[in-house]
Amino acid sequence: MADGVLIGFSEHPEALRLDRANRHGLVAGATGTGKTVTLQILAQGLSDAGVPVFAADVKGDLSGIAAAGAPSEKMLARAKGMNLDLQPQAAPVVFWDLFGEQGHPVRTTVSEMGPLLLARMLELNDVQEGVLTVVFRAADEEGLLLLDLKDLQAGLNYAAENAKALSARYGNISPATVATIQRKLLMLEDQGGANLFGEPALQLSDLMRTDGSGRGYVNILSGERLISNPRLYATFLLWLLSELFEELPEVGDPEKPRLAFFFDEAHLLFRDAPPALLEKVEQVVRLIRSKGVGVYFVTQNPADIPDTVLGQLGNRIQHALRAYTPVEQRGLKAAAGSFRPNPAFDTAETIQALGVGEALVSVLDEKGAPTVVQKTLVRPPASRLGPLTPPERAEVMGRSPVRGLYDEARDRESAYEMLRAKAEAAVVTTAEPKPEKARPAPREKPSEFETMGKAFATSMLRTIGNQIGREIMRGVLGGVRRRR
Repeated sequence: MADGVLIGFSEHPEALRLDRANRHGLVAGATGTGKTVTLQILAQGLSDAGVPVFAADVKGDLSGIAAAGAPSEKMLARAKGMNLDLQPQAAPVVFWDLFGEQGHPVRTTVSEMGPLLLARMLELNDVQEGVLTVVFRAADEEGLLLLDLKDLQAGLNYAAENAKALSARYGNISPATVATIQRKLLMLEDQGGANLFGEPALQLSDLMRTDGSGRGYVNILSGERLISNPRLYATFLLWLLSELFEELPEVGDPEKPRLAFFFDEAHLLFRDAPPALLEKVEQVVRLIRSKGVGVYFVTQNPADIPDTVLGQLGNRIQHALRAYTPVEQRGLKAAAGSFRPNPAFDTAETIQALGVGEALVSVLDEKGAPTVVQKTLVRPPASRLGPLTPPERAEVMGRSPVRGLYDEARDRESAYEMLRAKAEAAVVTTAEPKPEKARPAPREKPSEFETMGKAFATSMLRTIGNQIGREIMRGVLGGVRRRR
C-alpha cells in the first residue's frame, strides 16, 4: 500500500500507517502461532517503504527475508483469496553477530555501555554497582580510556589495591566487592561477552542505510547463540536502543520512521529488572518516538510487558493465546482488555480460537486513535519462509555495504596499555643506580593523584607478572581453555 504496510485482511485491508509507525507496537502470541512471519511481513513492508529495520533473529528463521520466496500452493491460494498479487522478492539485508560467526561483528566500548547497563549484564547488586561506578569515575578523571574488558579489569585491580585512597574520595570500597565483580567479569568472558567490547565500535549510521533503489536495509542480529545468555542479549539491545535515543536528533512525527526496531523475546528485558532500569526503559520508549524511531516488542503475552511501557504501544497484533492455568487466564484477560472492543465478537474468546496465520489487529488511524480490533488473516510474505543456507548467507555478506568495516578488531592504546607503560617506566627508574654522595633534593609532597598513579603502576606491574605466569602455566598444561 502507498501509505502503509499491509498486514492482512479482515473485512477490509489492515495496514500499519507509516506516519504512525513511530508510535511503537506489539506483536504477541503463543509459540507457533505466526509471530515470526508477522515480524517478517512488517520488516519487509517497512523496508520497501524506505525504512531501515533492526531485528534480532533468535531462531534463525528470519534470515529467509534475504531470499525471494517460493510460495507453496497453500500460500498462493491464500493470496488469491485476498485478491493479492504475490510477487516473490528478497529484502536488502545486513547480517550482524556479536560473536562474528553469522554476520559482521558488532561491538561497543566499555565506556559507551556505562556502569548501569554493565551492572545489569553482570547481575551486580547495588553495592557492587556503586563500586563499578567509582572505577568509571576514576578512569575519567585520570584520562584513561575504558574500551575493552582488559581495560576494565585493570581499573578494578587498581581499585582493589588502592581502596583506602579511593574510599576517602568516593565512599567505602571493599576489596572483596571488587573481587566479586572481577569473578563476574571472568564469567562474562567465558560466555563470549568479551566479543562485545572493543573497536571498531558500531556506528549507528550503518544501521540506517538504504540501497540504490531506496529500500531500507533490514539489519538482522544473529541471536541463536546470544539468546543462551539472556542478560547479555537483553542488555545489548537496550544499550543499542539507548544509543539511538541519545544520539539521534529530534524530528517530531515524520512521514515515516527513520528506523524500526524489533525487540524479540521482549520479556527478557523486564525479567527481574531493578526499578532504576525499568524507569530508563520507560523513558527511552516514551521519548524515542520524537527521534523518528518506532519500537516493536515481540513476546508471547502482553502481560510480559510492564503497564507503563505497554500503554505506549499503539499498534498491536495479537496471535493466539492458550489459557489453561490461572496465570495464563489473567494474561488472556489483560490481552483482551488492551484492545478497543469490536461489538461483533468477544475478544477474549476470539484470541483463544485464532488459527495459525490469524491475528487480532488494531492500529493507529490518521488521528492517532486505535482502530476497533479486527480478526485478520495475515498476508503471506514475499520473501522466503525459513532460514538461509550457509552459502546463501555468505553470499549476502559478500555484497554487504559494511563489508570490511568491522571484520577486523583494533586494539589501540587505552587504559591497560597506558598503565602497563607507566609500570614499565617505574621499573626502569627504580633500577637506575644512584650517584655517589648525591644529596637528596627537597621535593614537594606528591599529590593524591600522583600517589594513586604510582600505586596503580605498581598494581599493573604485578597484574602483568601474574598474567605472564598464567600464560606459562597454560602452556605447560596444554591450555586450560582456548583464548579468544
